[in-house]
Amino acid sequence: MAIIHPTAIVDPAAELAEDVQVGAYTLIGPHVRIGAGTVVGPHCVIEGRTTIGSQNRFFQFCSIGAVPQDISHGQEETELRIGDRNTVREFCTFNTGTWKEEGVTRVGSDNWIMAYVHLAHDVRLGSHTILANNATLAGHVHVGDWAVIGGLTGVHQFVHIGAHAMIGFQGHVAQDVPPFMTVEGNPLAARAINLTGLRRRGFSAARISAIKQMHKLLYRSGLTLEQAVAAIQGLATAEEPAPAEAVEAPSAAARVEALVPGDVASDVATMVDFLAAAKRGIVR
Repeated sequence: MAIIHPTAIVDPAAELAEDVQVGAYTLIGPHVRIGAGTVVGPHCVIEGRTTIGSQNRFFQFCSIGAVPQDISHGQEETELRIGDRNTVREFCTFNTGTWKEEGVTRVGSDNWIMAYVHLAHDVRLGSHTILANNATLAGHVHVGDWAVIGGLTGVHQFVHIGAHAMIGFQGHVAQDVPPFMTVEGNPLAARAINLTGLRRRGFSAARISAIKQMHKLLYRSGLTLEQAVAAIQGLATAEEPAPAEAVEAPSAAARVEALVPGDVASDVATMVDFLAAAKRGIVR
């Protein structure tokens, strides 16, 4: 049976896997489902139609699955779905979705979410992301896999953040952030590619070189966005580019193979698809 502290209150209708652990004074509502190996710390509240996968860890004082902070929400039945192996630190708040989108707030797997992070209604958080302390994602924000969001960063409603992007400390993010880029400063500006992150994930020299070319076309070539997109599309069919500079190979001891398999064509497609879907303009 699940290991439930005597002071915790778990609704009999909640579905907990046999090895779930629930800490002192935690409250779990009737529509909650929690998968195997998940640990819920003390003084947490998990409510609403919330589904949590396996091997997650929630530290103390989290509020998970509360109704949206949206004055137009009419108590419709909406959901929060969380994947596997996420770490969620103290005082995090994740809300359920609204029917302005699909009625579901989604959190992927293998995310590292630090204290006081807020995920508003209809957020879609990918997998392998890092959200530092006090990062705040407003409603309908979408975040791609492997993105990093710095502490005290605020992300405006409907903004999309691309895969492998990095946002520096205390960013004010009001426009979409393209994949692979590092943005920081006030006002926010694209500084470079997320080179350190790409190296850590085992990106080849050729892939990194192509991503550098995408950055140059977007930000340093004086092209309109439409012209830059057309030029970026051409990279997918060009000969494999030579690296612009020497790139450190990942240590064999650190990894046997790349964490993010792919090639130049797949990275170009990631960028082109993101730019085609951008609604708020991109950080430039």
